[in-house]
Amino acid sequence: MIKKLIGLILVLVLLGLFFVYQIGMGALGTHEGPNDPTPDPRPGGDVARVESAQHDAAASVGAPTTKQILFGDLHVHTTVSFDAFMMSVPLLQGQGAHPQSDACDYARYCSALDFWSINDHASAITPRAWEETVESIRQCNDVASDPNNPDTVAFLGWEWTQMGTTPENHYGHKNVVLAHTDDERIPTRPIGSTAVADAQGAIPSPFALGALAISQQSPRYDDMALYFSERAGVALCDSDTHVRDLPIDCTELAETPGDLFRKLDEWGHDAIVIPHGTTWGMYGPSGTTWDKQLSKAYHDPDRQTLFEIYSGHGNSEEYRDWRSIEQHPDGSVSCPEPRANYLPSCWRAGEIIRERCLEDGVSAAECDARAVDARQLAAESGITGHLTVPGYDATEWLDAGQCRDCAEGAFNYRPGGSAQYVMAISNFDDGKGEDDPLRFRFGFMASSDNHYARPGTGFKEVNRIGSTESRNRLARDNPLAGLVAPPQTERASESVAFDRATSRLAGFQLFEMERQSSFFLTGGLIAAHSEGRDRSSIWSAMLRRETYGTSGPRMLLWFDLLNPPGSRGRTRPMGSAVEMSDPPIFRVRAVGSFEQKPGCPDYVTNNMTPKSIDHVCQGECYNPSDRRRLITRIEVIRVRPQQVRGEPIAGLIEDPWRSFRCDPDPSGCAVTFADPEFGQQGRDTLYYVRAIEEPKLAINAGGFRCERDAEGECVEPLLCGGEGATGDCLSETEPRAWSSPIFVDWPTDGPDRTAQAAPARSPQS
Repeated sequence: MIKKLIGLILVLVLLGLFFVYQIGMGALGTHEGPNDPTPDPRPGGDVARVESAQHDAAASVGAPTTKQILFGDLHVHTTVSFDAFMMSVPLLQGQGAHPQSDACDYARYCSALDFWSINDHASAITPRAWEETVESIRQCNDVASDPNNPDTVAFLGWEWTQMGTTPENHYGHKNVVLAHTDDERIPTRPIGSTAVADAQGAIPSPFALGALAISQQSPRYDDMALYFSERAGVALCDSDTHVRDLPIDCTELAETPGDLFRKLDEWGHDAIVIPHGTTWGMYGPSGTTWDKQLSKAYHDPDRQTLFEIYSGHGNSEEYRDWRSIEQHPDGSVSCPEPRANYLPSCWRAGEIIRERCLEDGVSAAECDARAVDARQLAAESGITGHLTVPGYDATEWLDAGQCRDCAEGAFNYRPGGSAQYVMAISNFDDGKGEDDPLRFRFGFMASSDNHYARPGTGFKEVNRIGSTESRNRLARDNPLAGLVAPPQTERASESVAFDRATSRLAGFQLFEMERQSSFFLTGGLIAAHSEGRDRSSIWSAMLRRETYGTSGPRMLLWFDLLNPPGSRGRTRPMGSAVEMSDPPIFRVRAVGSFEQKPGCPDYVTNNMTPKSIDHVCQGECYNPSDRRRLITRIEVIRVRPQQVRGEPIAGLIEDPWRSFRCDPDPSGCAVTFADPEFGQQGRDTLYYVRAIEEPKLAINAGGFRCERDAEGECVEPLLCGGEGATGDCLSETEPRAWSSPIFVDWPTDGPDRTAQAAPARSPQS
């Protein structure tokens, strides 16, 4: 009898485990398909009104009207992406499914964009998901009816998401945007990164997923189990096989940018590759710079033409000459001392240990020694330095790691990846010597990096959760809290070594997600000076680098070289490259964005159901009034790329080189200026401009919103989403637009350029 009872119990246990396993494999889940977009285009009258208003604005500042300025977002994720799907579940404050059709509807109706692209993380895109993404983008374009004059153009693409563990193996993230959508001119599959594929390969066991789904009693967890199951069933492609000889149903990966460019070349299709997140320290290793990517092996100037200067992660424009760690020739690292506008995180680790040590009644000498050890351990641990301090408390770290004097700088700022640094460096080995070194020539753009299928959320500063990636701190008893935060450890006054290679922590557990949440913004837009609204015209503008980025508002900006050689009255726009020896003369014209009215225009409520407006748009749309915001000033930045080996970078970047105050005129601002020093310097120089709007409140614009002492030091941060923080975490900021540079090269047959030393900074005017 006992044996039968034991046998019955075993059978029941096995059946229970089988049941849990089947649920964990997604037996009760529903495949998350793309759905169908809303079938009606934005009214032609609305598009015409926008064009007419822009024409009038251009005329008011004497700007040309032969091209339209079109606004877009080339950095958009749906819940096809691994992180977006995870953040969509209720336990992580998610809002449920946001498939590809939501992105189409949001771009068309909620944000009223002229163009956008889908950029889900390639490593998470199964063959089925890619096929569905392609078809969804085609459907979105078909809604526009007239391909020559569409209301919205949808581009197909993906994100190559690479995260290295050291400065040597870190290359960062790049969005791949394709020119076309027909089968003959697109890859059979996207190309992902091996680094993220490895990280995402740690799929939870079916038993864990099944138990979670049973305990939560929500269909979203059954769908999540199926999501993981579908991805676990896809094999990796052979990395050495030509892309056209690979099977259809495998995941294609590239380890380095060089591998990515090689595979794109093997496909042979038109594609633009846009680096982004270049200063993000949430995952970017301490000490990382872009020097290694300035090489023929890792840079393709024909594809890598644009640079994302601003996104929902913050600003990546400004260079500073400090670093988060000091790197030495023998490979060792140390912790640098604090600077006026920068407190290294490794230094703060030492101060936390010292403060705790003194509170514990230990001698000052011993506490000083522990602080030295803590700084070194944190420096050696890089982005996981916070894990060397037991009992992690986000508020203890104050504003460590942040660029205090950067405008909405990205979290844990890495200045060696800033746009200014990238444009200033030269490679004298891969070029043609010191007379013609290899350099980057990027146009500038901005986008959102939204993970809720919401392209272009920056039109209104509302709905922090959903318009940004920011979220509130999870309760400790939340079953999924451990996915986005390091485990709670006992507070101690001595630091401990942390070895990422041997640690069981992975993914978001390694990052300072709670602090990062105070730096998520609504994101920016790319603006293209386009000869038409059609796909080909927009693509041509991007290839010409005739683009600019904004921090969200739809500011109008023109930046032209007035006296290019042989011009005969013709000017050259932003993004141009010329060779000349005469002092260049430039003109900038800028017009502010429209103030927004609450709610949505009538055409949105006429075409979308109230449920869709609430779920997709979160109840708010691009809804301009007749009032334009003021442009307060125009700033000119001058960068003189390295001319000789070892030339210090800091002296080559003049920000601002010139600054012009604008009259408080809603019609806009126009400025003309020249560089009389150009001929004296005899060296290649690039110029770009920032147009600054009047201040307004914006989500997370204040970062940690520190309470500061008389010396300006942070004494108490107010973390967004943390204890005591509520609402949208609004702070005042100055919206801005960044033009693409104009590259003015000194003639190659001119005087010896290598003999010229970098002149001192010019005073502001």
